[in-house]
Amino acid sequence: MTGRLDTTAQPLALTHVGVDRAAHHRLDEAWLAAAWSHPTTRVFVVSGGQVLVQDSDDGRTELVMTPAFDAPETEMHRYFLGIDRTDGVRYFALQKDALPGRMDEEARPAGLREIGGLLSPLQSGLMVHAVALENWQRLHRFCSRCGERTVIAAAGHIRRCPACGAEHYPRTDPAVIMLVTDEEDRALLGRQVHWPEGRFSTLAGFVEPGESIEAAVRREVLEEAGIVVGEVEYVASQPWPFPSSLMLGFMARATTSEIDVDGEEIHEARWFSREDLRAAFDSGEVLPPFGISIAARLIELWYGKPLPRQGGTPR
Repeated sequence: MTGRLDTTAQPLALTHVGVDRAAHHRLDEAWLAAAWSHPTTRVFVVSGGQVLVQDSDDGRTELVMTPAFDAPETEMHRYFLGIDRTDGVRYFALQKDALPGRMDEEARPAGLREIGGLLSPLQSGLMVHAVALENWQRLHRFCSRCGERTVIAAAGHIRRCPACGAEHYPRTDPAVIMLVTDEEDRALLGRQVHWPEGRFSTLAGFVEPGESIEAAVRREVLEEAGIVVGEVEYVASQPWPFPSSLMLGFMARATTSEIDVDGEEIHEARWFSREDLRAAFDSGEVLPPFGISIAARLIELWYGKPLPRQGGTPR
């Protein structure tokens, strides 16, 4: 089995933890009000999974942030994201039905798939947090116990039901994503039915109720590709708020090699040696997975060097 991914030397995209989330302040309305009015506090707007960004002359892409007193004056939900561990800056996100316009026309809307790998680690972490909260808030407005409309609490991290008193917390759906290798050390890559021709990546799927993550790896590989998996080794995790997943990355060893795709999720699956994959990349026969996805990092762990970077539909 290949060694573990060194996430310290090569941190995964979207996993930065440079901001202290300071959860103990979320219920302290006096502290939140003081933090909001502090001159160093910075705010950005999130809408439909997008934010405004600016591209600088030196090639950097940055979130458009403003002091709280310059934030758009409208009824929006306010989410406290945390405190910078270095300089103490407080960060908030505002959820709005549409992104505000910019008079200078230098800003543009963008989503995580496009800019997750372009932002600084700190800013990408803030955006992941904000997008995940916005997705959950937008999709869970009513109490699952009694059906009453809920209200936001804890600076965006709880929804409370005024009728039955239930508290609802942001959901995260665990999903396994795995690079399967066989006894010849070939890698199994598949193409989903809705992907363009040539786009291959690792297999993945959601953990079912009452199932361990190792069992989910084995079940998903068997269901999607007809391959039996034995040894399973955890590598790393990555938040993936599209809309609310946590990707749990694994290396897995196959005990069989005859492929039988399900035809529903996976249209095609193939075994690749390193030489096969290198030649397929060079010829354009195979397109690599999206660069910010843990899928690319799992393949790189086996492949031994960075993959070609291209766009397309990520995992």
